[in-house]
Amino acid sequence: MSRFWSKIVHDLEPYVPGEQPKIEGLIKLNTNENPYPPSPKALEAIRRATDETLRLYPDPVSAELRETIAATFDLGSENIFVGNGSDEVLAHTFMGLLKQDGPLLFPDITYSFYPVYCGLYGIEAKKIPLGDDMSVEIEAYSGPAGAIILPNPNAPTGIALPLSDIRKLAEADRNRLLVVDEAYIDFGGETAAVLVPEFDNILVIRTFSKSYSLAGSRVGFAIGQRPLIDALERVKDSFNSYPLDRLAQAAATAAWKDRDWFEATRSRIIMSRNQLTTDLTELGFEVLPSAANFVFARHPKHEGAKLAASLRAEAILVRHFNKPRISDYLRITVGAEDECKRLIEVLRKIL
Repeated sequence: MSRFWSKIVHDLEPYVPGEQPKIEGLIKLNTNENPYPPSPKALEAIRRATDETLRLYPDPVSAELRETIAATFDLGSENIFVGNGSDEVLAHTFMGLLKQDGPLLFPDITYSFYPVYCGLYGIEAKKIPLGDDMSVEIEAYSGPAGAIILPNPNAPTGIALPLSDIRKLAEADRNRLLVVDEAYIDFGGETAAVLVPEFDNILVIRTFSKSYSLAGSRVGFAIGQRPLIDALERVKDSFNSYPLDRLAQAAATAAWKDRDWFEATRSRIIMSRNQLTTDLTELGFEVLPSAANFVFARHPKHEGAKLAASLRAEAILVRHFNKPRISDYLRITVGAEDECKRLIEVLRKIL
């Protein structure tokens, strides 16, 4: 604390990111990073971009990357916004689009940085409880609201809404913005990007961190009709006109174009998730149906905090949330095949 702090700083409750310890031999299943490396073509693109041109500023509009993404969805580059990770894209969205006259609705169990952004930007928030089965109940979002933001699949539950539910929410009130946060959509969900041409009140936010193995490059993007993208660009250019450096733009463009690598690694993670779910269930865990690269599970005979501590003692890190309703759950990233096998071996010993 300092006497030089602005008033708002005193009131902030900052987000605490997942732990990144440096422990030799650690099996790291706590931050939902991809266990497989980026596309070799992305790494080669970084090497090619590492030259004397680094003395120059990067393309402030990331034109090639936007065009590459847009082509996949039969959209124009004017429908794509890119930023320094989906966190920054979300931050610009909260500031530029989600501060409305009515409250912003989002699930009571979801990303903990949503309330952080609301506090930072002075946004009235209303948390909507998940159902008893931990799913998002779209009927609960029918009341008055300035806007809605929904992660799909949700985190930390991993449960996805069908595209038909997203459509229903968008149709229910065309004057209310619906932001769909799709960080994990590639692992089993249906993207709402296909609805963008039809709905001017849908904004989809995606990331390269998970399914493209580029968490270290910090690249995120949004898909929406032009007025929404224009709002994000106005915020960006009032904050930082160069959010993506040359290396990040090169890596993301090459990674997106390498569909074979993307499909291969994505499929491996989905297969491992299915096997991990089966193995955990056989050990007595209750595992929520996941469409993400993690599972959310609890054991009826063991406290979540104690299980997490026991795993850590065996050099396996998982994520535990000391929060109401989910304090006995563990969020377990789907690791490589050998990492998942080791996790199950250790759990058999612990249980």
